[in-house]
Amino acid sequence: MPDFQLEEEYQDLSDTVREFADTVIAPVSAKHDEEHTFPYEIQKQMAEMGLFGLPFPEQYGGMDGDYFALALALEQIARVDQSVAITLEAGVSLGAMPVYRFGTEEQKQEWLPQLASGQALGAFGLTEPEAGSDAGGTKTTARLENGEWVINGAKEFITNSGTDITRLVTVTAVTGQEERPDGTVKKEISTILVPTDTPGFEARPAYNKVGWNASDTHPLSLSDVRVPEANLLGTRGRGYANFLSILDEGRIAIAALATGAAQGCVEYATQYAKERQAFGHNIGSYQAIQFKIARMAARAHTARLAYYDAAARMLAGKPFKTEAAIAKMVAGEAAMDNARDATQVFGGYGFMNEFPVARHYRDSKILEVGEGTTEVQLMLIARSLGL
Repeated sequence: MPDFQLEEEYQDLSDTVREFADTVIAPVSAKHDEEHTFPYEIQKQMAEMGLFGLPFPEQYGGMDGDYFALALALEQIARVDQSVAITLEAGVSLGAMPVYRFGTEEQKQEWLPQLASGQALGAFGLTEPEAGSDAGGTKTTARLENGEWVINGAKEFITNSGTDITRLVTVTAVTGQEERPDGTVKKEISTILVPTDTPGFEARPAYNKVGWNASDTHPLSLSDVRVPEANLLGTRGRGYANFLSILDEGRIAIAALATGAAQGCVEYATQYAKERQAFGHNIGSYQAIQFKIARMAARAHTARLAYYDAAARMLAGKPFKTEAAIAKMVAGEAAMDNARDATQVFGGYGFMNEFPVARHYRDSKILEVGEGTTEVQLMLIARSLGL
């Protein structure tokens, strides 16, 4: 029979990050959320713990761990603060992982030690005003001129793109066109490394978001941005395909984050139900509340098993695209459903922003949208069934 108990090394990591989340992150979460400020002091401590280097080899400044270790850390952090969790998730899976997966040795040596140590943050510029899931809508262009890529375009909703320590954004851009046998034209999309101090690169003012208020998210403008031809990441024309493979891995990480959010709601609601008095009894003694929290616990448990399974398949070198899509969908919905139910358990207090369940209620909706909407996950699952 399969054993879903964590090995000692994984359990120790999970316990360590849980304690850090409870004692260091949680006390300042409400402040950063209210002020819409990036938690630099928290990011620095996570860097010192090695969290940004968890899945990378030691030769590049990493911790020589794996993607499951990253997922466990994300789950524990997201229980108390999704903004901090997405900062870590995006910094690793979107900022550093593309360089590790597709970069040349020179690119890895230049960028990974900075990113894996957490001394610098990277971001991935895919989404545009008219493009995201639809690669054909990509309008950012890059042309070769005297040994340099000249990039022009705009990106939207880019996480970690405008902090004081953001040093790199990998952008997708149209680098050519390919005529198909049927006469239609397909855009050639490539990925290019753009240091953030490059003239013409601008992180525009941050968004005023519904949630994830302590996460750094900006639109980007690229106006005649010039970088060396050697900054091409991976094979020319494979940029979008490579990023899709990064998203497959990232869905495991997002599922872990969503599972943490769902679990956090279970813990907050359970504690509150034991303390809150109504009609002479704590509200946890009433079956209506018991059943609501029981369903919440079942959702979190199911989400955890789903991402554990996807991660195990990935680490074993087996196909995991469908399982990652299932995990992302199930966990995202669990987070949103649990946030709604936890808010109900808290009653009027659940509508007050100083309570963590209110923050989870605002934060969790993006888990059904970001890094592939629920509808995209359903499409991938259906496609795996031959539909």
